[in-house]
Amino acid sequence: MQRDQHTAPPQPSWYASVTIRRRTLLKYLAALPWAASVTGPSPARAQTSADNSAANIPVRFVLDRPVDGTSAPFIVATANGYFRSEALRITTDIAKGTTDAIARVAQGASDIALADINALIRFRDTPNAPAVKAVFVLFDAAPYAIIARKSRGITTLSDMTGKTLGVAPDDLSIRMWPAIAERNGITLSAVKQQAIGAAVREPMLAAGQVDAVTGFSYLSAVNLRDRGIPADDLTVLRFADHGSTAYGAALIVNPTFAAEQPGAVRAFLRATMKGLRRTINDPNAAIDAVMAQMNGGEHALESSRLRTALHDNILTDNVRRNGFGAADTTRLNQSINALARDHKFREKPLASDVFDPSFLPPATERQFDQAAK
Repeated sequence: MQRDQHTAPPQPSWYASVTIRRRTLLKYLAALPWAASVTGPSPARAQTSADNSAANIPVRFVLDRPVDGTSAPFIVATANGYFRSEALRITTDIAKGTTDAIARVAQGASDIALADINALIRFRDTPNAPAVKAVFVLFDAAPYAIIARKSRGITTLSDMTGKTLGVAPDDLSIRMWPAIAERNGITLSAVKQQAIGAAVREPMLAAGQVDAVTGFSYLSAVNLRDRGIPADDLTVLRFADHGSTAYGAALIVNPTFAAEQPGAVRAFLRATMKGLRRTINDPNAAIDAVMAQMNGGEHALESSRLRTALHDNILTDNVRRNGFGAADTTRLNQSINALARDHKFREKPLASDVFDPSFLPPATERQFDQAAK
C-alpha cells in the first residue's frame, strides 16, 4: 500500500549535543507531526503503558493476498488517516497466502494479519503452536465455493456426482468440502478431484478441461466473468448456501503484541471499523483508493469483486442483526467440527482457543445501522 510521506522539521542546532534519555526521546519524537505517518521499518516499540500513551505505536500489518477490491477497508482507513488518528504507524506487507500470514504472526515477524480463520484453527492444532487468536471477523460468511459451468451440466450441488473437480494447492474451500458433501448427501468418491495449478484454475474451467473448480466466490467467479464466460453459464455453489456456517477472513494478532500493546490492537480495530463503514457507504470511492495501490488493476473488475464480497461475505443477515466483528461460539465450534471431516485433530481446539472478543469495540459501535454514519 502507498505510505504517507512527510518531511521532518529541521532539528535545533543543540539537538545533537544534548543527551536525552531514550524514553524522553521517544516522547519527543512522538510529538512531531510526521510521527503518526505510515512509514517504512518501524522503530522499537515503547515498553511501558506510560510511553504508549504518548508515542505513536508502530504496527506491522500483513495481508494474506495481493491487494484487490476486498482490501478496501484497510486501504480506505489508511488513505483517510484513521490509523494515524489512532496514533498508530502502520507498515503493510503482503504474505504468500493465508498459511504464510499466520506463520508471520506466530513467529513475531508481523503483529496483525488478515487471514482465514479456518486455516488458523488447523494451525492451532500443530505441535507447540503459539496462541495466535483472531480478534475481529471481517467475513461473516466464508467465500468457499464450487464454481462450475452450466454448459457442463452443473446447476445444483447434486450435479457434481460423476464430475471432475479441479483443486489448486492449498485451496481453503476443499477443506470444507467433505462436510458439505456429507451434509448434502453426496458421496465423496463419486466426485473426481484433479490437482491443478492455481494460475490455471480459471483457464482450465473456461476451456472445459475440468467441470468445476473450488475457490472463493469473489475471486474465481468474478475472474471467469472477466474472461468472457457469460454469467448465465456460471454456477456458483456457495458453501454458505448449502449448510456451512463457517466464518472467513479475520484479523489475527501475535500473542506477545496483544499482551504488550492491547490499546494498539483496540485502536487498530476502531480504525478498521471506520474504513469498513466508509467502504460500505461509498464502494466506488473505496475502489478509487484501491486502484491507487494496484499495478494494472481494472476498476470495473475490482468494483465487482468488492461488491460480491460485501453482498455475500460481509453484509450477511447475521451482521445486519448483530453487528460486525464478533464470532459466535456455537458457530465457531461447528466450523471446528466440520474441519474434523478433513483434518484429524491431535486435540480439537475450542472456540475460545481461536477467537478473543476482548479487543472488539463496544457492540453499539459495531452495529450495522452505524455503517451509514
